[in-house]
Amino acid sequence: MTLQVAIKAQLGAFMLDVDFAAPKGVTALFGPSGCGKSSIINAIAGLIRPDQGHIICAARPLFDSAARVNLPPHRRRLGVIFQDARLFPHLSVQQNLTFGRWFAGRHRRGPSLQDVCDLLGIGHLLRRRPATLSGGEAARVAIGRALLAAPDMILADEPLAALDETRRAEILPYFAALRDAALVPMIYVSHSVSEVAHLATTVVAMANGRVIGVGPVEEIFGRSDVMGAQASTMLPARLIRHHADGLSEWLCDAGQIFVPQMDASLGTVHLLRIRSSDVMLSRKRPSGLSALNILQGKICSITPHPGGAVMVSLRAGQATINAHITQRSCAALGLELGQSCYAVVKSLSFAKAGG
Repeated sequence: MTLQVAIKAQLGAFMLDVDFAAPKGVTALFGPSGCGKSSIINAIAGLIRPDQGHIICAARPLFDSAARVNLPPHRRRLGVIFQDARLFPHLSVQQNLTFGRWFAGRHRRGPSLQDVCDLLGIGHLLRRRPATLSGGEAARVAIGRALLAAPDMILADEPLAALDETRRAEILPYFAALRDAALVPMIYVSHSVSEVAHLATTVVAMANGRVIGVGPVEEIFGRSDVMGAQASTMLPARLIRHHADGLSEWLCDAGQIFVPQMDASLGTVHLLRIRSSDVMLSRKRPSGLSALNILQGKICSITPHPGGAVMVSLRAGQATINAHITQRSCAALGLELGQSCYAVVKSLSFAKAGG
């Protein structure tokens, strides 16, 4: 099941002009505030009408200016999750959930109430009212209500933006579980690099109302022309050993990487994210450092960045490691294309499970 969006819309002084396809899985609309992400969600949901173009979901036209098709929101078969839960305060959690089932109609088949409760861990909340729920609990109920509407696709418009860091960390695994269960494809709007890195299978990067890149998260987040100083290295790595001193050893194309031990089974694959700002470079293999991860590669590009910075990219096996450093450091090291160089990785984070 895919979503095809090719639309133009003049929204006051803002021009939205986008053309992209979203395959199955989680497609993240990513970019800074005001770039048009929520406007796309509103157009897909039928809350705004584009001036021209088409929106096709599961081979079903939702909007087509040439064919004069513009389905109303309630006929688009979409589940929408907003920044706030928007639960009905006078209904119990179970009644809020079954409202989603009622909205689906008798002939639409989707997950059962029990399946949704098991997936989201909300079975014990069914008798409670929304006013008694925490922010994280309300967010899970909102996800469940969207699922029980048996949608062709879920639209999640910055669903964690209203939550604090603790609640975000609580809810993010449920979105990952939804992705892994493959119950329904999702469009996920966010300007958070960590959220998108953790969840997305495809990224649509945006700026100023236009698409500037589409592809797998590891490709888009590694592009300095798209991400600028936020460019990251996304390394698929396999867990090969847990050490007694609290470290886990991972193997990737760039070599061995050590990180604090995590709850994962030997042989599993995850994406490791290395922020370009967390990488130092050295022409010689350094010694006497506390950093454990030192990876060797050859310089494949040096790209000037604003503010007296450069992005230096190293090729290590099949991996590309990005380092965001100052022009002065680059000149002092005498860095040139093709040189052997060492990347000293100060910190890493886990992005999402791999294959």
